[in-house]
Amino acid sequence: MADTFVTPQGRRIAYHLTDGTGPAVVFLGGFKSDMQGTKAVYLENWARAQGRAFLRFDYSGHGQSGGDFTDGAIGDWFQDACAALGLIAGPVVLVGSSMGGWISLLAARTMPDRIAGLVTIAAAPDFTEDSMWAGFSDAQKAKLESKGQVALPSEYGDPYIITKRLITEGRSRLVLRDPLPLPFPVRFLQGTADADVDMSVALRLLDHATGPDMRLTLVKGADHRFSDARCLQLITAAVADVLATGW
Repeated sequence: MADTFVTPQGRRIAYHLTDGTGPAVVFLGGFKSDMQGTKAVYLENWARAQGRAFLRFDYSGHGQSGGDFTDGAIGDWFQDACAALGLIAGPVVLVGSSMGGWISLLAARTMPDRIAGLVTIAAAPDFTEDSMWAGFSDAQKAKLESKGQVALPSEYGDPYIITKRLITEGRSRLVLRDPLPLPFPVRFLQGTADADVDMSVALRLLDHATGPDMRLTLVKGADHRFSDARCLQLITAAVADVLATGW
């Protein structure tokens, strides 16, 4: 059973916190995913075996947390992540998957002194603008304006309901338009067969961000889930590398 807390904005967030040594590893999940996913649970088990503190949580409108998904936007989920980090004293290593990669970059930009290292998995910075909005047809843009939402098909289940607020609020959270210093060890992981986040996004992020220790690993044939045995081992190896390098 998950524990819960209430954010300063009044949203109820479900989480699992494993005690251990610091820096704590914090997993930030993707768009419409939850903390019960393969990567989150695998990382938790790895951290427990290492005696390492670990946190996984659900954003509002996701998984076991309160609220409706369609009420949320990137800024809300970023606020949820910041509140979750308040459960931990001291520095953290962030592991951001897909949208969680974007949110982890926002956290790194906002509170760099708290971050001991960063690992992203198929990071999707600025996807509401560069992928969703840029990919909408004129008809979809018109519907978003008139109806306030549009449905996008998803290979993961029910269609995604994309709201006008998700798009417009996301424009105030973009990280690839302004300087993005990452002054700690950073490891970007990206599959070459990712149908949701193109390899070019990872290359753009690597080129755009600045920092003293930044590496991108491309995994031939890996998809967006990045959850087979090989990929899971790469994730924990990247986290271990960041911990060994930065702490």
